[in-house]
Amino acid sequence: MISYIKNYSKYFSATDFVVIVFYLFLTLLNLFFPESVKVWRYLILMNVVVIILVALTAKWNNNFQTKLSKLVHYWYPVPLIFITFKELYLMIKPIRQVDYDYLLIQIDRWIFGADPTVVLHKIAFPLLTEFLQIVYATFYFLPMILAVSLYFNKKYLEADYAIFAVIYGFFVSYIGYFFFPAIGPRFTLHDFAATNQELPGIFLTNFLREIINSGESIPAGTLNPQMLVQRDVFPSGHTMMTAIVMYLSVKFNSKAKWFLVICGSLLIFSTVYLRYHYVVDLLGGFLCMLFSLWSGKKLFNWWQKLFNKEILQ
Repeated sequence: MISYIKNYSKYFSATDFVVIVFYLFLTLLNLFFPESVKVWRYLILMNVVVIILVALTAKWNNNFQTKLSKLVHYWYPVPLIFITFKELYLMIKPIRQVDYDYLLIQIDRWIFGADPTVVLHKIAFPLLTEFLQIVYATFYFLPMILAVSLYFNKKYLEADYAIFAVIYGFFVSYIGYFFFPAIGPRFTLHDFAATNQELPGIFLTNFLREIINSGESIPAGTLNPQMLVQRDVFPSGHTMMTAIVMYLSVKFNSKAKWFLVICGSLLIFSTVYLRYHYVVDLLGGFLCMLFSLWSGKKLFNWWQKLFNKEILQ
C-alpha cells in the first residue's frame, strides 16, 4: 500500500500535495470534534471526494497532457479555495465557540491610542469608498493575474510556484482562523446594519458589499449577522495573500508587477478603511506571509527534489 502511494505520488504537483494534506487535516479535525460539528459526516465525505478528484486530475494530466487536462489541473485550486473557506464556516465557530475581537481591539488601541476604522471614517467620502470597494473586490483576481502573466512569459516554474505559494498561504491563514476566530470592526466597533448609510459609495459599493457579505454567509436580511458571519479576521487573508502576490510579482519580474503592487497596496489599505479588519489583523497577515514564503519555498523544493524536478532558486 505504501509503495503504491509513493508510486502514485509522482503524478502530483506540490500544490496537489498540500491540498491533499490540508484536506486530511480537516478530516481529522472533524473526527476529533463530531459533537461540535453537526455535519461532520458530510464534510468528511466531501473531503474524501476532493482528495480523489485531485488525485484523478493529476493522473489525467500526467497521462494525457491535453490542453483541457492542463487547464483543469492548473486552475482547480481557484474554486477549491472557496469550497475550503465554506467548510471552515461549518467548523470554526462550533469548535472554538469564542471570538477574540476584544483582544484585537485592545492591541489596536494600545498601538494607536484609538480605533483605526473610527479614525479613518473622518476622511471617508463616497468617491473614495466606491474606489476602494472596487479595489477590495479584485482580491481573488490578483493571484490569477500573476500566474497568467508568468505563464505567458514562459516562466513555467515560477508560475507553478506562484500558484503553490498562494494555495499554501491560504491554508496557513485558515489555520490562523482556528486559533483567533473574530468577526471584525464592522460588527464590534460600528453598526453593521448602518454601513451603507455611514460609509456610502456611489454606484457599485452596495452591490459589491452584498456579494462579499453573501460569500461570508450573511446575505441581506440575515437576522443576527454577527452570530452567523464567517470567523475570518485574524490573520487578514486579504493582506497576507495580496502581499505574497506583490512580493512574487517583483521577485519574478512579472510584466504585471506595477499594477499588482499599486492595486495590492490600495487593497490592503481598504481592508481597514472599509471596516473589514483591525490593523493588528494586517500585522498578523504580514507575519504569516513571511512564514508562508519561508516554509513554502522549502516545501516546494523538497517536493520537486523528491521526484527529480526543477527546483526554485
